[in-house]
Amino acid sequence: MKSKWTPFLFIGPAVLLLIIFSFVPILIAFGISFTDTNLIGLANWSKINVIAFDNYADLFSDKKFLESIGNTIFYVIIGVPLAVGSSFMIAFFLNLIGSWLASTFRVIYYVPSVTNIVAIAVVWGFLYNQEYGLFNYLLSLVDIDKVPWLEDPLVAKLSLILLAVWKSNGVSMLIFLAALQAIPRVYYEAADIDGANRWQKLIKITIPSMSFATFFVTVTTLIGWLQFFEEPFVMTDGGPLNGTNSIALFIYQEGFQYNEFGYGAAASFILFAIIIVATLVQFKFRKSDQTL
Repeated sequence: MKSKWTPFLFIGPAVLLLIIFSFVPILIAFGISFTDTNLIGLANWSKINVIAFDNYADLFSDKKFLESIGNTIFYVIIGVPLAVGSSFMIAFFLNLIGSWLASTFRVIYYVPSVTNIVAIAVVWGFLYNQEYGLFNYLLSLVDIDKVPWLEDPLVAKLSLILLAVWKSNGVSMLIFLAALQAIPRVYYEAADIDGANRWQKLIKITIPSMSFATFFVTVTTLIGWLQFFEEPFVMTDGGPLNGTNSIALFIYQEGFQYNEFGYGAAASFILFAIIIVATLVQFKFRKSDQTL
């Protein structure tokens, strides 16, 4: 007879690693967020003082942090619909074309998702260069003035969104493509018999049948955009004038550039709370849709 402890022996090492390298650091960071821990405090723990909720109060009076929240909301409002919508359209059209051509384009669209962000930054930095970039050169051919792609705060945010959408489409596209290919063909055959056109089949069959895939992609995409970090970090470092700084980049700057670990930890838990609330809201809407 097998021991009842056998399953725990198999999952034990993984759970132990998860506790040591995930849960324990989270608890430590939460404790640090109520202190004034900095580089001096790490060298001499007696210099660390418990300041209760002062870090959290200071954050909500910190203009730079409030600007990073506004920038992140801007990224989410524009970036999430673009990322979800474009990846769905790519998957939809790939599902319509031949198998060998679809396989080729799947690779083409997926490659940016696994390409190193530094290599991407070098290429897009050239494209966005105001004086010698390819985009402004193409615009000059039709007598359009140079665009400050990374020099103007608003334009820079839109430029980073374009880059991030291009980079992230691959994974979501594969999820949508798998969902499209899982829809039973008999649904479309029945619709053809009833005389439905392509638009009606898209609205009445395709989109409703992909509701779970759409929900999953939307939730994961929203969480990813709330943690928007790599693109502003490597392309603009939060500039110009803090115009592209995100909450995640603000946390990095406070914690690892300015060595204000307590302040950065407090900001990270505010971001954590925002992500939890946003995710719960989406699950609530999902549950409401299912009950209709």
